[in-house]
Amino acid sequence: MLSISRSFAKPPKVLVFSKITYYYHESIPDGIAAIQLLGKQMHFDVDTTKDASKFTDENLKQYAAVIFLNTSDTTGALLNDAQQMALMHFIESGKGYVGIHAAADAEYQWPWYNKLVGAYFKNHPEKQQEAELHVTDSSFVATKMLPDEWKHFDEWYNYKQTNWNDVHVLLTVDEKTYTGGENGDYHPICWYHNYDGGRSFYIGLGHTKECYSDTLFLKLLAGGIKYAISNREP
Repeated sequence: MLSISRSFAKPPKVLVFSKITYYYHESIPDGIAAIQLLGKQMHFDVDTTKDASKFTDENLKQYAAVIFLNTSDTTGALLNDAQQMALMHFIESGKGYVGIHAAADAEYQWPWYNKLVGAYFKNHPEKQQEAELHVTDSSFVATKMLPDEWKHFDEWYNYKQTNWNDVHVLLTVDEKTYTGGENGDYHPICWYHNYDGGRSFYIGLGHTKECYSDTLFLKLLAGGIKYAISNREP
């Protein structure tokens, strides 16, 4: 398993944020448990919250990265104006963001957040299905231990995005291997990019409980967290 703390004077800390204003993913507790286990294995500390009031400049200073875990939101009220500003300051200071699955289904009225995540959710097929994934960059920390292709069962998001030039795509999902895809022959499902002074990693997988005990998914997530934390002191 990847290790992080050797790059820090003390183990870095992440904040897992799982507030919702809309659909509750029953896999959220599984996701929290999986990230906590990754923390023990990779030597980083984990705080968890549904409380958006934790997003202040002072409180966020203690974290190396924030992880938005299935934060479904159709109201635009996930974070208020002051909390949004705190997240912006956090990223601008060189810190990291990880978005999992429905993190792209949030803050539709906040363009900065759209650019941070890399895309907004559009819709998904009626049923969860197995589909084939393709690694597009095997040199990145999150994908270098993955097979070039593998099959995975999940809820496959379609995205409003049509231009992917602002992110570095790591994985695509093959729409020929399932029904209901709307992004065409090139359907990114995981990516990263440096944004506004910080780092952002997004993974579109993660709807089901089973994801959070899946070895390949966890390798992908672990690498994304390592990238988001980077080698900087929090």
